Amino acid sequence: MLVQKLKECEEFLAGDSTRLRELLHPDKQPIELRYSLAHAVVPVGETSTPHSLKTSEVYYILSGKGEMHIGEETQIVEPGDAVYIPPNAKQYIRNCADEPLVFICIVDPAWRKEDETVYE
Repeated sequence: MLVQKLKECEEFLAGDSTRLRELLHPDKQPIELRYSLAHAVVPVGETSTPHSLKTSEVYYILSGKGEMHIGEETQIVEPGDAVYIPPNAKQYIRNCADEPLVFICIVDPAWRKEDETVYE
């Protein structure tokens, strides 16, 4: 049985400037899994850097409130919302609340650096 504890996963600054902790990734654990699962935080007043992935992605909002941008569309997201991000879509999220924006990222197939483009 594999149980990953969030507090035991190293936090790092992702390419899109979110604070990320990878919980499950088939390249990092001996598991048969197509996707990767990460916990993300965007601090108060911050915005992730616009980026795109060659793969699909889903954000599931746990706490806080954000302004999600995908292509030319913008929508407010809050706890309990699941956001589908299609492959190759330029995207970013802005924390628009007075608390950290916390969400889960699911990337399928699993996230790889070479599949991501960051627009600075």
